Amino acid sequence: MSQLGHLEAGSRHDLRIGLSPDAPDEEDLRDDEGVFGYAHSYETSSRYDGPGVRVVLFLSGCLLRCTYCHNPDTWHLKDGTRVSVQQVLDRLKSFAPALRSLDGGLTISGGEAMVQMEFTRRILAGAKDMGLHTAIETSGFLGDKVDDRFLSALDLVLLDIKSSDPATYKKVTGRELAPTLQFAERLAKIGKPAWVRFTLVPGQTDDAANVEGIARFVAPMKNVQWVEVQPFHQMGAFKWKAMNLEYKLVDTPAASPELTKRVIDQFRAAGCNAR
Repeated sequence: MSQLGHLEAGSRHDLRIGLSPDAPDEEDLRDDEGVFGYAHSYETSSRYDGPGVRVVLFLSGCLLRCTYCHNPDTWHLKDGTRVSVQQVLDRLKSFAPALRSLDGGLTISGGEAMVQMEFTRRILAGAKDMGLHTAIETSGFLGDKVDDRFLSALDLVLLDIKSSDPATYKKVTGRELAPTLQFAERLAKIGKPAWVRFTLVPGQTDDAANVEGIARFVAPMKNVQWVEVQPFHQMGAFKWKAMNLEYKLVDTPAASPELTKRVIDQFRAAGCNAR
């Protein structure tokens, strides 16, 4: 078992690999206790990952293999640092007064927050005990494993819906679309606040029919406060090269302002609050 390391401040753009070589494969993890887990890093002062000013904790482990992922070094637990829930909460406690005063909180991202389900839940519960707003960013792929205890520790779900077309979704993520849509419907049914995020990748997800399908699916959901269009960029390309991974989007341009506006307008025309 990996020794406990230090919870690293930094950036989602930092490259961190091979820090816990004896960690289990992410698909084999049994996270029943959740006292320890694997983290990539954390950022402070984010205004992007939920309301107010936030600390964002990036966990390791993800079951999707998105072709445009800008953090492939968060796919595997072995690339993260083994830390305890108490380490995370002790660090978060030092920021809590400022976060409360700035109407902010904690967002857990990844990787995929649901891979380490109980570890994530314990951290969220601890954050709520500090009076902080809590959120996760997730693909929803593991949403059928989420219980009410987990959801009760959450104030907001940032849900990535990467495509409305099952074939496109499988092509860009390697996984099935249905679990994400089922999780979205569950959140809508219980009224759990959500922001839907859509990554706009020229030549992969930008088809007008694909966008329209997401817009029609999301528009009736009264719990969805925002649809956020995230233009593709090349900022993570260096990680693929450093990790000797085949990066198929090396020649894909960033999403242009004109394309981004077209997609945002599509969402708005369908009745979504989009930005």
